[in-house]
Amino acid sequence: MNLAAVRHRNTEQYIYPHGRNKLCISLSAAREDEMSISLIYWPRYETDRAKRSTVEMSRVLRDTYLDHFKAQLCTENISAYTRYCFLLKSGKEQLWLGKNGYSKAEEADNFFEYLWPNPTDGSQAPAWAGEQIYYQIFPERFCNGDKTIDPPGSVSWGTKPDRENFMGGDLQGIIRKLDYIRDLGVSCLYLTPIFKAPSNHKYDTVDYFEIDPSFGTKRELKELVDGVHARGMRILLDGVFNHCGYYWPPFQDLIKNGEESRYVSWFFPKSFPVDEKYENYDCVGHYKWMPKINLANAEARDYFISVGKYWIENFGIDGWRLDVADELPTQFLTYFSDAMRKIRPDVLLLGETWADAGKLLAPDRLDSAMNYVFRDAALDWLAKNRISTSQLDFRINRMLSLYPYETALRLYNLLDSHDTERFRWLCRDKRKHVLAVIFQMTLPGCPAIFYGDEVGLEGENDPGCRLAMEWDEGKQDVKLLSLYKRLISIRKCSPSLTKGDYQTLICDDDADVYVFKRTWERETSIVILNAGAKPVHKKIIAHGEWTSLIGDKHVSSEDGELCITAQAYSAEIYQRK
Repeated sequence: MNLAAVRHRNTEQYIYPHGRNKLCISLSAAREDEMSISLIYWPRYETDRAKRSTVEMSRVLRDTYLDHFKAQLCTENISAYTRYCFLLKSGKEQLWLGKNGYSKAEEADNFFEYLWPNPTDGSQAPAWAGEQIYYQIFPERFCNGDKTIDPPGSVSWGTKPDRENFMGGDLQGIIRKLDYIRDLGVSCLYLTPIFKAPSNHKYDTVDYFEIDPSFGTKRELKELVDGVHARGMRILLDGVFNHCGYYWPPFQDLIKNGEESRYVSWFFPKSFPVDEKYENYDCVGHYKWMPKINLANAEARDYFISVGKYWIENFGIDGWRLDVADELPTQFLTYFSDAMRKIRPDVLLLGETWADAGKLLAPDRLDSAMNYVFRDAALDWLAKNRISTSQLDFRINRMLSLYPYETALRLYNLLDSHDTERFRWLCRDKRKHVLAVIFQMTLPGCPAIFYGDEVGLEGENDPGCRLAMEWDEGKQDVKLLSLYKRLISIRKCSPSLTKGDYQTLICDDDADVYVFKRTWERETSIVILNAGAKPVHKKIIAHGEWTSLIGDKHVSSEDGELCITAQAYSAEIYQRK
């Protein structure tokens, strides 16, 4: 056994409570060991070894180097003072693992102990967080509902986007299209910033308590939120609290008064006087028009907590997406999370990160994060042809292993955003874009659609991705739109696709075929993705009657084998209830 590869610590990363009498425990081991693992546990007061309980750990994920095992133990009473150890077996070799390390025989004092399931130790995410279909809207480019508030010099709708031009999208435009969004099957809207700012993207905020006049007023926001809720959907706003706009009054005060400014500790000046010509202050991404805010300062922290509370209490929004969340102090995330949950326990807090979100996702921090790790893997496989099918599988399994599985089910799985090229533009192939969408809609986590992807919008990176929404049905990809609606409906009607586990069945590097299975209780879904140029025929060990959800046909397994067929650049979903 490769003992150096075995990973378990008595920390929340490896053991956490599910309520008062359930504990989830994980352990990782070297992939090549092919080991079995037994978890032995007992209450502190139990001295009779014959009364100890044993549960076999299941291998739930497998990446390039590691197998990831999990088990759930249930105690008769509260799980406090639960002692446990592991019995590892590989071939004829077996070892015991406890707090003191490995031993060839069970030792009386070599065990881990879980002390107490505090109410705040488990997830505080709202129950609805894992069942969403997100729809991201860049308000300036979605729909122009009120031309009387267009910014001066606005260009015609559909003009080639650049970093400076305005096309007149506003809140009234979103209100007018709520039925379209509902009919698509979306359950949660995420709006990029709507607060007062000079740019078309609004990430350079100058007033956190006012709607930008080019978008409308607070009255339109209240009408929008009420309209969203009336249609059974939810809405998140973008909280740009990591940085501000250059013309935000507190930063202008710093420029004017220098070291004497009451806001001097709200920022990171390097010298005085502060001036954009010298760029002598910290900025997000070294962009001088967006000064970095020092949220370790208690006054600055409390100010932005008051911003978060204001829009929830007065307008009923359902949560926040926090911009550049991985640059925010973790202490701020804890304070912010606590304050928001006190006024609304079912609030959803979503963070932006482009990498491992482990720093952000904790019971006392955020509930979910933007999953660019998924996007990068899908992109490298389908659009860039940079990785094989087995490499894709390793990356997906590793991604899922980074978090408790309940957390992975809440991740915001996107193919593109206002900060990236459109996936369809990168693919240069509609068929591969469709494969990516099916992958997105069937993977653990919540699918997130960037406005217009569903009708075939294409564009390179910012500003090309921020093009005007196409509302002329004659110019929309109506077949793609129909497919989106169908896939969303399939997902929402399939517990296996929203809550089920994840198991790889086939990785065929030669044919570029990837097949995985998801199961929840009695329902199983099998997803076949053929990214190759030839049809494939595969056999999978599976029993019973199966329905093809895309091809509308019924198939039966013969002698315990399900024969599946996938045409070139196509996908299929088989389901058994």
